[in-house]
Amino acid sequence: MLYLAENKKVVMIGIPGVGKTTLLTKIVEILKNNGKNVHMISFGTLMFEVAKANGLTDRDELRKLPVSEQQRLQKVAAERIAAYNEEIVIIDTHAFINSPEGYYPGLPEHVLKIIKPTNFVSVSAKPEEIYNRRMKDDTRNRDKITLPNIKKELDVQSGMISACAVLTGAPVRYVLNGEGKIDEAASKVISAIGL
Repeated sequence: MLYLAENKKVVMIGIPGVGKTTLLTKIVEILKNNGKNVHMISFGTLMFEVAKANGLTDRDELRKLPVSEQQRLQKVAAERIAAYNEEIVIIDTHAFINSPEGYYPGLPEHVLKIIKPTNFVSVSAKPEEIYNRRMKDDTRNRDKITLPNIKKELDVQSGMISACAVLTGAPVRYVLNGEGKIDEAASKVISAIGL
């Protein structure tokens, strides 16, 4: 029996400071060097592009919008992502948004139904490493951080991504992105998504 190759939509999540963007860059480089047709897209950047058209000027203000507006922006971004047809589409996003109303899912059911992810990758690191990475990052307007807050965020991330897996039936790979071990983490992700 002949099976048509389907494209993979890999959702990669991680709280700020786990090194997700650096890891993603490494993964895309490896996949392209191996002849794979891969596209990486930032869910938050897509949402911000839409929000800018409505007057928002700071990406970090997205999380402060009312949940109803975040839902609208998520839907538009998800529809754009669903239209990509590369062999591998990697979606860089967060499992939750720490909004004024509480932890809002970054991947609620309506978004998952549109994107139809084939795989989830949950990136984490030791809380102390995350804290140090965030302290060095002056490119973003982050909320105040503490080690207990980071530990709580990692717990919330784990719960949210587990719920996504249950809703979609797509597997989750948990990857520890330890300091100086990016090649090892990238290899685990590529292996987990079957490439």
